Amino acid sequence: MLNVVFADYASDIGNDNKENAHYSRQWAVYIEGGKEVADKIASKHDFINLGNIFEDYYHFEHKRLQKRSLIPHTEFHKNLTNEAEVKWAQQQIVKKRSKRDLITIKSKTKFGGLKFNDVEWPQMWYLNRGQGLDMNVLGAWQEGISGNGVVVTILDDGLEKNHPDLVANYDPEASYDVNSHDKDPMPRYDQVDSNRHGTRCAGEVAAVANNSLCSIGVAFGASVGGVRMLDGDVTDAVEARSLSLNPQHIDIYSASWGPDDDGKTVDGPGELATRAFIEGVTKGRQGKGSIFVWASGNGGRENDNCNCDGYTNAIWTLSISSATENGLVPWYSEACSSTLATTYSSGSISEKQIVTTDLRHKCTNGHTGTSASAPLAAGICALALEANKDLTWRDMQHIVVRTARPANLKSSDWKVNGVGRNVSHAFGYGLMDATAMVKLARTWKTVPEQQRCEVSAPHVDKMIPPRSKVILDLNVTTCPGVNFLEHVQAKISLSSPRRGDLQIYLTSPSGTKSTLLAKRPHDSSRSPFTAWPFMSVHTWGEMPFGVWQLEIHNEGRYLGRANLQEWSLLFYGTTRIPFEIPYQRTSQPSSSKYKSSLSRTNTFYLNSKINKTGAHGSSHYFNRKNYKNIKNKSSTTFRTDKSSSIGNGENVKILPTISYRNLKTTKKYWNLNGHKNNNSTKGFSKTILTPLSTHSLPLTIVLEPGGESYSRQRVPDVFQKYPKIQQLFPLYVNTIPKTKAMQLCKKQKGKIDLILLCLERAQKEK
Repeated sequence: MLNVVFADYASDIGNDNKENAHYSRQWAVYIEGGKEVADKIASKHDFINLGNIFEDYYHFEHKRLQKRSLIPHTEFHKNLTNEAEVKWAQQQIVKKRSKRDLITIKSKTKFGGLKFNDVEWPQMWYLNRGQGLDMNVLGAWQEGISGNGVVVTILDDGLEKNHPDLVANYDPEASYDVNSHDKDPMPRYDQVDSNRHGTRCAGEVAAVANNSLCSIGVAFGASVGGVRMLDGDVTDAVEARSLSLNPQHIDIYSASWGPDDDGKTVDGPGELATRAFIEGVTKGRQGKGSIFVWASGNGGRENDNCNCDGYTNAIWTLSISSATENGLVPWYSEACSSTLATTYSSGSISEKQIVTTDLRHKCTNGHTGTSASAPLAAGICALALEANKDLTWRDMQHIVVRTARPANLKSSDWKVNGVGRNVSHAFGYGLMDATAMVKLARTWKTVPEQQRCEVSAPHVDKMIPPRSKVILDLNVTTCPGVNFLEHVQAKISLSSPRRGDLQIYLTSPSGTKSTLLAKRPHDSSRSPFTAWPFMSVHTWGEMPFGVWQLEIHNEGRYLGRANLQEWSLLFYGTTRIPFEIPYQRTSQPSSSKYKSSLSRTNTFYLNSKINKTGAHGSSHYFNRKNYKNIKNKSSTTFRTDKSSSIGNGENVKILPTISYRNLKTTKKYWNLNGHKNNNSTKGFSKTILTPLSTHSLPLTIVLEPGGESYSRQRVPDVFQKYPKIQQLFPLYVNTIPKTKAMQLCKKQKGKIDLILLCLERAQKEK
């Protein structure tokens, strides 16, 4: 399994590095026989063994060679590969990697020295504003959650381990200097403090609280370490060693860097770094998986797209974008379909920035960019991990998706996906909510095992003339093991005389449209996309079955014909529906251009309560504009997806239902044995049954809210009639519903006007 996935990702990722490449004097070498054999081979050929990358993979350096060269050292490479114990060797190419902070705008308040203490807390607006305008950290702290027992490592340019606001939480076991090959992560000092980045990121995560110094970390009880790996030549081996440092001790790796955000680079992890990711999520944290948090990128001004960054669009990373203090899209932010969620960061010159630790034992309120967003997300993840140490890396992503809040984030591209969640290319699923994540983590049940299937398209060698587009359909009728989606990748081989003229869109069977690649005016490269995995999280929770549409635009001129060689879809997800919780829909996301009929003025909120953040505490809503049409249409776009997990023989709360006439809510209870409880409402004549899920019922049908913003029916036809449901579930082909509850559901299906409730089985038949 690992080898298959590894091959998918390692295929030509980072091909931009091959242009004008600089070869280092370092090699990655796979040697069988252990360290003694590796040391012997290194000494024989005048190499130094710098240490392990992984088991049996070693990092060699040749001191007599120049630090960089424009040509590979084939003679030295041949000497290594001629050794019988050497199974693989690769001379390392120097990669361009950029820190994702910005030019610091001087604050109105001057900071310096050690005169700062937690009186700066009022300036940490992103943690303590209230009214739903922060990341709701106080609630988690009030529950006694501070990240205690969780280890976070910052992969960056070093860490000032003796900083007074960090030293108490510093963890040497989570630290290393890959650039200088020692255990001391202290940064290199210069006149302009060019290596302050890692120390700033560390303070956001774990600056000590109540010590009369500087700031407070989101997870001020967590341990923090640093890996110095950006202050020197960055190679595949350097990245791999950093990503795989002490994975049984470190819980979370935070990275605020990546390929150049210049709008013209396509690059990602090499073979070794890819393996480090895979081994991290499969073996790290005693098999629960290392958690990798990544800054989405600062190339907004250059019209960059983070789907051209193989780190942020990897399924193993939790990609984090930024929002300004006013809930706007920052000028530097990149919009793409791989972004999972958002935290606050800097914005315009008049907007506040992030307070954190700085070099030379100082403090700053000028940390910026998505560089500042990723560590805040890592700190929030640390809070959730303290609440539940058994969370896997995929559990964490599920929890982020389910708790992120779109409210108060302003963007014109908010949409509702096929399972009723708001999602945006600018903000992902919304602003991370620390308290909600902690509460959900406490009761979370591990998601089913990840499954994967690939469906190849028959369309090959498709020419796309200039100023034209092509739309290709791929009908997915079977996807072994994957019934509920997490990540979706479109693996595309596509060439063009000018790569930046290409635009790519993917539409799911439920109608969710993801922008996989937007036009990049600065990208004039002729280098193709070769099996490049464009990724989307916008279809999270949907089913893969039905017709997917790949739409490719070629905005080139004259003879600029593009050529699609091949493409396929990779689906990652689960056979059974993951742990179900009542889905708490927040208030409508803010947007001056958002004209959906689900705006607050057009919506009845049924039996809802306003919580402290201003969000509605109930997910039940009714569209005023479409109310007249709903009475007479069974394929309405009304939905309510609140559900609860149940076990066999338990009393099932089938959640608030709606009467057509007076819009009052009623509560109906049903026992899996088919008997109504005394407090239930008799009959089904004027009520709607909302979807219900159990651990043994892997099927949930949810319909989408309607409105002018939707151009097509968002519910697959297969959900319109119960008998067709079986066609989607080969695992349940022989399943015949026999319980009284199921029989009753089938009898009443003609009377249910607003939603079709279908259950595979109420419980397993022996």
